[in-house]
Amino acid sequence: MAKVLFIVSGATYWVLKDGTRHATGYWAEEFANPYKILTDAGHEVVVATPNGVTPTVDMMSLRPEMVGGNDSALELEAIIRSAEVMRRPLQLSDVRLEDYDAVYLPGGHGPMADLAWDADVGRLLTQQLTSGNPLFVVCHGPAAMLATRIHGESPFKGYNITCFTDEEEDGVGLASRAPWLLETDVRTKVGVNFSRGPIWEPYVVEDRNLVTGQNPASAAVLGNRMLEILK
Repeated sequence: MAKVLFIVSGATYWVLKDGTRHATGYWAEEFANPYKILTDAGHEVVVATPNGVTPTVDMMSLRPEMVGGNDSALELEAIIRSAEVMRRPLQLSDVRLEDYDAVYLPGGHGPMADLAWDADVGRLLTQQLTSGNPLFVVCHGPAAMLATRIHGESPFKGYNITCFTDEEEDGVGLASRAPWLLETDVRTKVGVNFSRGPIWEPYVVEDRNLVTGQNPASAAVLGNRMLEILK
């Protein structure tokens, strides 16, 4: 069976352009759906965060209206509650990539607050990309690609990717308040080739060993693609 590293944000809030703190963390279904898909198939998941902090779920992502009803919200909550790996994460600085068969980064606005600036994340993503081993990133997770830049250049330059769109950010009411926008910055500062599907619908882009998903609805698709690749 495979061993998969989940790199998860440790942020609890995101500072907006007016200086206010927006409560955040990781997005529930972006952790829970791939985690359940992988562990149900017998694979092992290990979680790592900046400084080994216990990750915080964005409470908005457990609201029934955000996930298709009460039953879905309760199921996500149950998966997260049962995931012991979330309560004892590794420190990113201690991660040895050779111990893992694949790496996955879920989103939520948390990565916009910490992973985008984290040197350990930048190092690990660069190593994983150049190793040729599978790298899966969803929604706001591609914010971490900004941390891979050295003297303004990223190894992700020229890769085909998707991520949470500026239109979707506007749809959740944060585009005008955000200090920066993910789609805009990965296009202009990382130099990726960006594409997207309709808002809120699953959309996945695969380029070499990199697989990216646009939004929360894309997380289960990425989870199933992981299963196919890890067989």
